[in-house]
Amino acid sequence: MGRYADLSHDVVALFLTRGELGIPGKSPEETAAIRTAEAQKSCAVLKARTLFANQVDASTEVNKARYEEFRKILAAEQPDLVFTHWPIDTHPDHRVASLLVYDAWLRSRMKFELYYYEVELGSQTQNFCPTHYVDITLAEERKREACYAHASTVSDWYPLHEAMHRFRGMECGCKSAEAFVRHFQSSDLAPPLLPF
Repeated sequence: MGRYADLSHDVVALFLTRGELGIPGKSPEETAAIRTAEAQKSCAVLKARTLFANQVDASTEVNKARYEEFRKILAAEQPDLVFTHWPIDTHPDHRVASLLVYDAWLRSRMKFELYYYEVELGSQTQNFCPTHYVDITLAEERKREACYAHASTVSDWYPLHEAMHRFRGMECGCKSAEAFVRHFQSSDLAPPLLPF
C-alpha cells in the first residue's frame, strides 16, 4: 500500500468492520473507537485513506443486501486494482470480505485487477500457492510501523507476519516478501511485483 502511495496512487484501505470486539473490559463502542483510530493512524503511515464497510466484527454477513452495499462502496472508488483476503481462511470475517470483493468484481464485469493476499500463513490462510511476490525488504520497517499502530491487537499477530515474510522471501530470493495470488481472469494491470 505504501509503495503505491509513494507512486502517487490514491490508496484506500477498506475495512469490513471497526473491530468492535476483542478488547477485554471495553464496550463494543469503545473498542470500535479505539480500533478506528488505530486504523487511521496506520493508514497515515502508509499514506492511505481509510474507509469502512460498517459491518460488525464477528457478525459479518454475506447476503443480497450486503453484496449490493459492498458493490456500491467499491464502485464509488473506481479501483484499478483490489487486494483481498484469500477465501480459504479460518477467520470467518476474512472469508466474508473475500466473497464480497469477488462478487463486486464479477458484477463490475471484472473492471479491476483482483489479487488475493495471505494472513498468518498456516494458522489462518490455508492452501495458498502464490503466483506473484513483492520484495518488501526496503519497506519492511514502514510496514512494521503501520501494523504496530494497531496497538490493541498487533502483539498477537505481527510476529507471525514477520515469519511469513521471511519464508516468502526465501521462496523468491530476497530477504522479505509478500505473496499474492492473481485471479487469472483479471486484466493485465500488474503491481510492481517480482517475477515468479
